[in-house]
Amino acid sequence: MALLQISEPGESPAPHERKLAVGIDLGTTNSLVAAVRSSVPEVLLDETGRALLPSAVRYLPDGAMVVGYDALATQAEDPSNTIVSVKRFMGRTADEARASGARYDFVDAPGMVRLQTVQGEVSPIEVSSHILAQLRARATAALGDDLVGAVITVPAYFDDAQRQATRDAARLAGLNVLRLLNEPTAAAIAYGLENAAEGVYAVYDLGGGTFDVSILRLTKGVFEVIATGGDTALGGDDFDALIAERVAASLPGADRWSRQDRRALTVAARAARERLSAETHTAITFQLQDGTQVDSPLSRAQFEVLAEPLIERTLACARRALRDAALQPADVKGVVMVGGATRMPIVRRAVGELFGQTPLTDLDPDQVVALGAALQANLLAGNRLPGEDWLLLDVIPLSLGLETMGGLVERIIPRNSTIPVARAQEFTTFKDGQSAMSIHVVQGERELVSACRSLARFELRGIPPMVAGAARIRVTFQVDADGLLGVTAREQSSGIEASVVVKPSYGLSDDEITRMLADSISQADADARARMLREQQVEARQLVESVRAALAADADLLDPRERAEIDGALQAADTAQHREDVEAVRAAVQALSDATASFAARRMDRSIRTALSGRKLDDLT
Repeated sequence: MALLQISEPGESPAPHERKLAVGIDLGTTNSLVAAVRSSVPEVLLDETGRALLPSAVRYLPDGAMVVGYDALATQAEDPSNTIVSVKRFMGRTADEARASGARYDFVDAPGMVRLQTVQGEVSPIEVSSHILAQLRARATAALGDDLVGAVITVPAYFDDAQRQATRDAARLAGLNVLRLLNEPTAAAIAYGLENAAEGVYAVYDLGGGTFDVSILRLTKGVFEVIATGGDTALGGDDFDALIAERVAASLPGADRWSRQDRRALTVAARAARERLSAETHTAITFQLQDGTQVDSPLSRAQFEVLAEPLIERTLACARRALRDAALQPADVKGVVMVGGATRMPIVRRAVGELFGQTPLTDLDPDQVVALGAALQANLLAGNRLPGEDWLLLDVIPLSLGLETMGGLVERIIPRNSTIPVARAQEFTTFKDGQSAMSIHVVQGERELVSACRSLARFELRGIPPMVAGAARIRVTFQVDADGLLGVTAREQSSGIEASVVVKPSYGLSDDEITRMLADSISQADADARARMLREQQVEARQLVESVRAALAADADLLDPRERAEIDGALQAADTAQHREDVEAVRAAVQALSDATASFAARRMDRSIRTALSGRKLDDLT
């Protein structure tokens, strides 16, 4: 008879009632997914026990694609079709993408850049969706059921276009986004709850492609973001580029290298930078397409000279965040380090000097963001743990406003305003008899519209004709918890109203997203078959390794005929694990299991006899 499980009011639901939600760190270099299990946040591993998923997608001529480690392994051979660091292109134009120094076939498209591949043009949203879909599959396999939603982290300094692009990528991957959460804030949640921390903390987040710094006040379960700053075009990739440029400048003919040569150099530069975190000397080693072997030495001291200007850019952002928070470095109780690039000794040393203390590195900088997102996801899904009572107060990273006459910006919501937030301001007409008003929504800190980012345009029509300056148009900005914006304009005397939910036009329409979702559904059977094959191959590999180990230990239990039968089945299973026929793999696994059943029983008997040898019956009671 099943037992009825009852939870006290306010406690976590019974296990069978828990709603499964995950936190996803969609990173420039690597991505992760985490969940709360048994009241503890943990990163979910793939079938080989790896936590990180490289944020890389390779498009193949036959219409297939490869995601993660397999894509990364062949990136130097096919750089045009292997997309890495795609996060840097989210919500960006073609000119902005080219300015990053990345070498792809960029295609000018309305709003957001696209990339030309053997499968045609793809948007950064589509590339990111493949990465997110892989993480979603990992989560459902690990948790054993479908997800009710996910909290996805974004750089604090992502603007509205980049946030919308991230949300659409998740939607395309079949994920319900519970919330977009700023990466430094997620890290602060993980660190604060893990260490029961209180006081003012800084989070220094230097990842593969973006940099953020946030100042937070942690007080009795309240996580209040005071100020944030950063640079969405600064990260580990830029340090790698400095090394690559140094090597290329030292070699004749580098300006004529192929794209494959350039990618091979970039891969080698990144590996060298990572080694220099633990070593004082290394070399950038790679091979050109013509067979030439390049081996260029680099010391940590030489690298740090190259890196210093980039480090100073991050420190300038940190100083500005402190000014916005009206704080001095001495007011900060601790500095939490986030992102793989913070492993560089020069980074930790510079941050320590700025804040006058040793940075906090006790949580894995690669995992802390995903862990914090998982805690937030678990809370939003309704799985509040016993005694869990904490509140998150985040801020908007960039000011929002309107264009006024002369191309000037009138700020409505200043940066570092706590979200969700709503602000309103009244405007009037410029000409006599004016019956319509064009409203241009912008984001940024500059005074001129031309120097800010355009988010949306809409019109308020039907304004009663009046003399210039008599009409009263109230414009209201509302920013939700994800940092996404809605704008409403209302003429006060007549009550006419117009509004827009700001969704930047970046070349991926709702119809296109619907089509892609339909395509993903139509491919569900093929995806399921591919997953089934991979699971059978993994099972075959594990069984083959187990049988080999058993034979090495207890082969004397077999007579020659039995050994020959097992060897034959073992060879067949070893060959089958590399085949693409799921039924053939399954049959080989079953045959090996049947062939070794008697052997397994004898091994168990021997193990029991060994364990009981020399012991009396009374010892076992």
